[in-house]
Formats: sequence, structure tokens, C-alpha cells
Amino acid sequence: MPATKQQIRQIIADNNLNSVADVYSLLRDSFKDILQELMEAELDASLGYEKKQKGDASTSNKRNGHSPKTLKSQYGEFQIDVPRDREGEFEPKLIPKYQRDISGIEEKVISLYARGMSTRDIHDQIQELYGMELSAEMVSKITDRILPEVKEWQARPLNPIYPFVFMDCIHYKVREDGRILSRAAYIVLGITADGYKDILSITVGANETSKFWLGMLNDLKNRGVQDVLFFCVDVERCRKYSARTRRRKNRP
Repeated sequence: MPATKQQIRQIIADNNLNSVADVYSLLRDSFKDILQELMEAELDASLGYEKKQKGDASTSNKRNGHSPKTLKSQYGEFQIDVPRDREGEFEPKLIPKYQRDISGIEEKVISLYARGMSTRDIHDQIQELYGMELSAEMVSKITDRILPEVKEWQARPLNPIYPFVFMDCIHYKVREDGRILSRAAYIVLGITADGYKDILSITVGANETSKFWLGMLNDLKNRGVQDVLFFCVDVERCRKYSARTRRRKNRP
């Protein structure tokens, strides 16, 4: 349940919050305290009684202190004290025994990579936001996880019929081996019979050519498309390709 405005104002007053850094520090400390209490509650459930309230609980197992553990989270690094039991039966489910990173950092890295950021940029962002040192090599290993998913998406089967299909190309510059090169992203968007938009294909080529577009259309056919009622394309682009084709045919 979200806090009310009155509760938020009371929190601000009680903790003397004057800056974003103060809020961030409070969230970090609160996050740590909540995790600690949840782990204590886990042990209570495992033993069958709360601390100092064993009563008639039928178990010989007892609490046996704590073990320090350093965690990495979206709020940076901090230490919690993992409760232990005397018989060594307690296995925390909230934070498993060998888990130290609870930030979902891999998902964050992939998200930054999807926005076009370089491995160095991602390293700097993670370091600045979360205080974690993540090497460029590790960033590359994480982002490589997305490539099989991309290939699977590019080869997925399509509907047999699309009432409308829009085709266009976006040109952009990339840095590759120290050089600035032009690239073309071929984009095909279909409208399903139910009226929903569906990106059918995104493919990157060296430049925009009619031959590449033909390959894109053959790919749609191979993936199950049997009929399209209307194609929506750039008229000027089609005229340009037609003129090129005629010039090539007329060459001696």
C-alpha cells in the first residue's frame, strides 16, 4: 500500500531530507532493514517459533547467530546479517545461499545495450548509478545473451494474411573499427486481421537496395506470409529504384 501524503511529509521531517542524495540514502537503508526483517521471519517460519518464544514448539533446533553477507543491489553495496540455525537446516529463499547480486543487473545492462550504448558507456552508467565495477568484457558477455533471442525473433513464423504491410528504411551512422559508416535498417510493419500492429522484420544492411528489399519479401514468404492486401511504401523511393533498374538494363 503506497504511503499517504501525510506519511510522506512525516518521513521527510523525521529524517531531515533535503536532497535527492538524502532520499537515496534513506531508500538504501530502508531496503536493507526490510530484507533483514524478512530473513528473520523466514527463520521463524523454518523453526516454527519466533525469537525467545519457543514455548511448546516441538523442535530441538535453535538460532545460532548470524553470518555477514555483502550484497549488490540497485542501491549499491551493503551488508546484511544472515540468520543461522544450529542444525544447519535453514536455507533462505529470499536471498539464496550463494546469491550476492540482487539488483537484476543483467537485465539493466541489456536494457542499456538495446538503447545503443557502447560497452564503455554501460560500464560508466552502472558505476555511476549503482557503484558497481563491471568490466567491458563482462558487459559483452551479458549482451551476448540477447543475440539468440534476436535470431529466434527474426525467424519466428508469421500470419498467412496481413491486410496492410508498411515498409520503410532508416539510415544511420555507426562507428566500426575507428571509421564512421552508413547503415540501413529495413523495417516491415504489418497490421493483423484483428487490427493489431506487428513488427514483422528488422534487418540491418550496408545500404538500401532493391535487391535487399526483395530478399526481405522472400523472407516474409518463407516465414508463412501468403497474401498482403495493401503494401504501403515510399513512392519516391520506388521511383528511384525503378529508374536505377531501367538504367542497368539499358547498359551495353
